[in-house]
Amino acid sequence: MSPRRKATEPSSPQPGPAGVFAALGDETRLRLVAVLCVGGAVSIAQLTATTDVTRQAVTKHLHVLADAGLVQHVKVGRERLWQFAPQQLDEARRSLDLIAQQWDQALGRLKRAVEKA
Repeated sequence: MSPRRKATEPSSPQPGPAGVFAALGDETRLRLVAVLCVGGAVSIAQLTATTDVTRQAVTKHLHVLADAGLVQHVKVGRERLWQFAPQQLDEARRSLDLIAQQWDQALGRLKRAVEKA
């Protein structure tokens, strides 16, 4: 059996897009979201089968992701199955689109100002 590493203590993100970005700023959580996007509803045992992160650490990371609204769980018997919840990520994407538009407008103004000079 291979030794498992302990993850750093995850912190709870704030609500909204900032919370989504904070939650996804951790490599382990980003990997968990990627797995859940592809695999549908998955148990913690399945999530830890191909990683060296402990079940306890994965559980903590899943709770951080759930606090950010990125994942949710359903209880099936005694087991919790975790699945991706795309709504908060869609909101974060809209925020990034707005920021991109603002930058495009600012760069357009700068370009016009430089061309006038």
